[in-house]
Amino acid sequence: MIEFFPDLPTFLKIGPVTITWYALLIVIGAYAAYYISLQNLKKMGYTTDDADGLFFGVLIFGILGARLWYVMFYDLSFYLQNPASILNITEGGLAIHGGIFAAVIYGYIYISKKGYNFIHWLDAVLPNVLLSQAIGRWGNFMNQEAFGGIVSESHFRFLPNFIKETMFINGAYRAPTFLYESILNLIGFLLITQVIKKSKKLKRGDQSFFYLIFYGVIRFIIEGMRTDALPLNLGFIELRIAQVISVIFVIVGVMGVMGVFKKFFPKVKPTLVFDFDGTIMDTQELIHQTFIEVFKVHKPDYILSQDDLYSFLGPTLMDSFRRFFEEDKVDELVTHYRELNLEIHDKYVKPMDHVIDVLTRLKAEGYTMSIVSSKVRKPIEYALEMTGMSHLFDSVYGMDDYDKVKPDPEGILKAMKDNFYDRSSFIYLGDTVTDIEAGRSAGAYTIGYVFDEKRRQDLVDSNPNAIIDDWRELEEILRGDHEWTYNTI
Repeated sequence: MIEFFPDLPTFLKIGPVTITWYALLIVIGAYAAYYISLQNLKKMGYTTDDADGLFFGVLIFGILGARLWYVMFYDLSFYLQNPASILNITEGGLAIHGGIFAAVIYGYIYISKKGYNFIHWLDAVLPNVLLSQAIGRWGNFMNQEAFGGIVSESHFRFLPNFIKETMFINGAYRAPTFLYESILNLIGFLLITQVIKKSKKLKRGDQSFFYLIFYGVIRFIIEGMRTDALPLNLGFIELRIAQVISVIFVIVGVMGVMGVFKKFFPKVKPTLVFDFDGTIMDTQELIHQTFIEVFKVHKPDYILSQDDLYSFLGPTLMDSFRRFFEEDKVDELVTHYRELNLEIHDKYVKPMDHVIDVLTRLKAEGYTMSIVSSKVRKPIEYALEMTGMSHLFDSVYGMDDYDKVKPDPEGILKAMKDNFYDRSSFIYLGDTVTDIEAGRSAGAYTIGYVFDEKRRQDLVDSNPNAIIDDWRELEEILRGDHEWTYNTI
């Protein structure tokens, strides 16, 4: 027999099985935090699989930690005498601080084993826990727990009637502290993720530290109003455990925002990843001339305009040829293009101004440098060898090394993964809108290189972190105090 809402705490009853509002709201809150965290992690270049591995472990260990914390400090002797009761959480009995500690420990282990940056991930996930907590507090409401002292009926004059009626407990109206905390948690979540997050002065770790500050203050205030707080009896004084932990949270959060812990998380040199054509190598005239010659053979009646020629800078050869030829001719045209391109390579290709000097200095300073291009790897390696630049790069990736080309970030992410580069600290520098889009999707700090003034505005509109006109400006950027990702999450 299926029965909805058989009593206040129960959402659904199917025979002997019950699903409580408490459990349902915890799951809904956890999923809301997971969903937002997933979007953040994708912006950082990570996958759903990465997020899922974290989420399920955090959920399990978070609930276990929250329950054990409650058991230890509420009535440990009772639970030791009744061990089966430890597993019964259907009527409440989860202490969020214990859940946070257990979840963070699991998260640290999981993220560290993956070789990812823990603080970077923490900023993407932890503030969203406030939203989860805001939703979960309504489970306390349905269980008629986590309430405050006795209040008059007029206390509810601005609140819906169902809240007033549910808060009539043991013959008196009780302060709906669950509601206060839910609202304050929601406000804290919005402030961190919608206001503080947009600050240009925000540093990595700040969002996590602000979580500690906000939640510490909120919980300290609410805990002082509750009548069911977990005590910490030291003999000479009785404190509320949550308030003690909240004070610690606030202290740690304030110290973190002030930069006290910076020495424990020193910044590392960012990995430098570059596009090739139009960025490292001046191949614009080579590309134009090769297309002109191919069109002379395969479409002699069509005269390429300047707009046509510029449209070939960025897209793949296949995409470019598909605009003018039938699909069954594309492979033939690409083959002809590549053969001709190599034949006239020496005549038209040259390094960008100052690029060799700059990259040589950066290599000497210990920077790791790689190339990820939508061009096949062979002509890239040929050009590097021809110009004496091969030794400057730790790896070279062409479109034959991955499946999806820019603006998809697959090539950049493959290079980062294959070489164990830190995705929380890397730069992608390119000269086209597709380069910036790919770098941003991979989570990189993006730099647009203006080689041709005709394409400057397009680069500006693509909103990279920085724009340079001269390779020497890259060194100036590297000397700056930046978080080497597209944004701080």
